[in-house]
Amino acid sequence: MESWQLRFDTLEALRLSSKGRLSYCSRWQEDEAALEGCVAPVELSPYCGWVLDSLSGELAQEIPPSGPSTPKQSTPLPKRASAEKIPPGSHRSSSLSSTEPSETKENDHLSLLEINQEVVPAVLSSKVAKVEGCIRMYEELHRLKAKERLRQRQEEQEQMVRAAYAQASEQLKRFDELRELKRHQEFQELQEVMEKSSKEAQGQQEKLKEEHRHRAKILNLKLREAEQQRQRQEELERLRKEEGQERLRRLYSIQEELLQLNQQIDPNYRHKDLPRIDLSAYSNRGNQICGLVSGLIRTTSERGFPSQADVASTERALQEMRGLISSMQQEITAALEEKKRKDEEEKKQKQKELEKKEQMKSQTPAPAQQSGGKQQKEGLQVKTEESIMQWYQQLQNTAEQCVAAFSEIGNCKGNTEVRKIKTNLQKAATIPVSQISSISGSKLREVFDKINNLLSGKTVQTEGQPVSVTQHPQGLEFVCYKLAEKFVKHGEGEVSFHHDSAFPIAVVLSGIWELHPRVGDIFLAHLHKKCPYSVPFYPARKEGTSMEEYQRMLGYEVHDSKVEEQDHFLKRMSGMIRLYAAIIQLRWPYGNKQGAHPHGLSYGWRWLAQMLNLEPLADVTAMLLLDFLEVCGNAMMKQYGIQFWKTMFFIQKSYIPRIEAVTSSGQMGCLSRLKNFMQKCLQAKEIPLPKGILTPSFWRT
Repeated sequence: MESWQLRFDTLEALRLSSKGRLSYCSRWQEDEAALEGCVAPVELSPYCGWVLDSLSGELAQEIPPSGPSTPKQSTPLPKRASAEKIPPGSHRSSSLSSTEPSETKENDHLSLLEINQEVVPAVLSSKVAKVEGCIRMYEELHRLKAKERLRQRQEEQEQMVRAAYAQASEQLKRFDELRELKRHQEFQELQEVMEKSSKEAQGQQEKLKEEHRHRAKILNLKLREAEQQRQRQEELERLRKEEGQERLRRLYSIQEELLQLNQQIDPNYRHKDLPRIDLSAYSNRGNQICGLVSGLIRTTSERGFPSQADVASTERALQEMRGLISSMQQEITAALEEKKRKDEEEKKQKQKELEKKEQMKSQTPAPAQQSGGKQQKEGLQVKTEESIMQWYQQLQNTAEQCVAAFSEIGNCKGNTEVRKIKTNLQKAATIPVSQISSISGSKLREVFDKINNLLSGKTVQTEGQPVSVTQHPQGLEFVCYKLAEKFVKHGEGEVSFHHDSAFPIAVVLSGIWELHPRVGDIFLAHLHKKCPYSVPFYPARKEGTSMEEYQRMLGYEVHDSKVEEQDHFLKRMSGMIRLYAAIIQLRWPYGNKQGAHPHGLSYGWRWLAQMLNLEPLADVTAMLLLDFLEVCGNAMMKQYGIQFWKTMFFIQKSYIPRIEAVTSSGQMGCLSRLKNFMQKCLQAKEIPLPKGILTPSFWRT
């Protein structure tokens, strides 16, 4: 870098010198003024006088004097001649000097030549030639020297250029090497930085991985703890639900026992031989206790499960009811003893009047028969036929006997093992019923097989546990009761909202009923108790019966002394009647078709006839008839033909006007739908198939 700086300084100094400030024309060959001197006439050089002066002095010494002569006598040399003798190359030398001293000296030499011209006229020509030759030799020598110097200078310049080129090449190599070294160093530094960054990134990544593993470990621990907490909560919730369900079942069993005890208080049913004993106080108190327990059960069912305090309250109510029954029985016993004593006293008097009493007995039936005939002629019945009521009472007795048969498994509060068996049996009986749907025939058959296997004593799987009715001596009775109860609840809830679901439920129940008749009888007992209109039976209000209890007897639900709305009541009754109408016309397709239906269309015909023999109720009768005819009207039309159509005409012409007579303007909805249905069917002379009926193709799915 220092050598380059010195060169630049040298060049700058040369540029600022006097010669460097001269301007040169690079196009001098094209300039005519520059070439004008080259084509001008040849002139002698100013130095020729000096040469001739020297030569004339030498000649004057060599030639002897021939006479007096003076320099003035010499013949002058014409300028033209001398000019012709001078070679052209001398013109170039003449241009080198044009100063005034040279001109003065040239004049002196010319004057000397003019003097000597006269002396040496003959010798001058040879001398001139010799001088001219010397001049030419001098010029040639000078030219050669200049050429040699020029060549030397060119060589020096070439050497300098080569040296400069070599130096520049070396510097360029050094510069390239330096640049390459710098690039290599930068690359090395960049590589080191990248390696360092990579190592730092790897370290950071390892650190993040370690932190991630640590966090994942902590998260897994938290998740495991949360899962354990959830399992504990689920276990606690399951235990709480089991305990709540156990308490709820305890409440239901207490309620059943209360109702059974309350039936014993009925004076008209149990103690007709003691007309003087007034048991209305016991009956009223019993109804109050039943109402309180029913309200408590409804309240606890709405909020979840009953508490231990609720169970204790119901048990106190049960104890009070038992005490009430005990007091009543003591009063009845005392009355019976009093009656027995009076009978013994009157025995002698009765023996004397025996003949007279026999005559009176023979005369008393006739008026009764006449009064009964008058009642039948005056209009429709108010009460259900006695045979139907006996059948109703037999079914209720069957249900009570079933409840009594599994009293041990029903009241297993302290026995954990029996309670577990009871829970599993109840799940095995109720869960399959909840799975009944019209998705496919194969699914329906699986549900039927589960229920049938359970009732047949086989082991079934329920929530991963093997369950069988043989695990407890009272298991079969318990399962029959809970299964029938679940079917009724399904009709009360599911069918009331989805009418199509009545048919898959009915066909499964029909098949179970055919194989296990006890389930069917208990089902009817539950159905009649929930919906007395399925008998049909209009409960009468007895003396001393509270309005809440009477509403429950009619099928209404009462919660906290509040009776359910009429629309909700009609919807529940509609669901149970639709289920009953579907049962009487359907049979399990894989069962024994040779036998009769366990509860076929003949029971439906009896229900319809008895319904039309009773005085209609506002809003209820129209809804029941419409639901019943929509579901099984087509089947009854095919079964009974002209007799059925006569019944349809009777409904339209005679019975619907009776319904209109007892129906207010705000309750005409069900009646209007019944009238439209009857009108369409009678006009078409056909009753359409019910919506949702199971077709043969359903069982192939």
